[in-house]
Amino acid sequence: MSGMTENPAEPPASLLSRESLRQARLMPWKVANELRRLLLWPGAWWILRGVEVGGGWRCYGLPIIQRHRQSQIRIGRRLNLRSTARSNPLGPNHPVIISARRANARLTIGDDFGMTGGSLVCDERISIGDRVWVGANTVIADTDFHPLDPQRRLAAPLDARTAPIEIGDDVFIGMNALILKGVSIGAGTVIGAGSVVRRDVPAGAIVAGNPAAVVGELPG
Repeated sequence: MSGMTENPAEPPASLLSRESLRQARLMPWKVANELRRLLLWPGAWWILRGVEVGGGWRCYGLPIIQRHRQSQIRIGRRLNLRSTARSNPLGPNHPVIISARRANARLTIGDDFGMTGGSLVCDERISIGDRVWVGANTVIADTDFHPLDPQRRLAAPLDARTAPIEIGDDVFIGMNALILKGVSIGAGTVIGAGSVVRRDVPAGAIVAGNPAAVVGELPG
């Protein structure tokens, strides 16, 4: 995350570049997405104002940021968040939600992170490497949200168990996946769509299913 500054107010990319004009001819809906992004850029900048984020970020639609004042959210360069159905043919169910809900929660994301819809919920610690892409409507949460014991759940509904999540570089997570607390995912791993990951995953593996299991390996 070298060169990261706190939510730099750099101007959005031009729609008059050669590549943008080419897309206008071949894929007109992408031009419409870029126009909406530019119109919403001031609102996105305002929403991200309490987050340490590197340059080159893009928000298609407005994300939802929930940050406890004593927590920390640090994101690298070229963040890409897609929060509207028009921004991705998979159609996110809701805007991207990034939440650090407790004091001392630490959420760290590397460069070139992309996410469509879904939720990233940190109550303790989540660390995500560089070039991680997260498919539509995926949930990554380091908490159970509520105690399992019914009496504790009534007395302290938010006093849930937590455990850190570690996601390495170059991981691809398919749509509708669920990454549970305490999981470590090795670099270069591919998580299949709809998988429920509740145990550590080795680097370079292809995993799928509920519970997720190794079904293959990426070429070395």
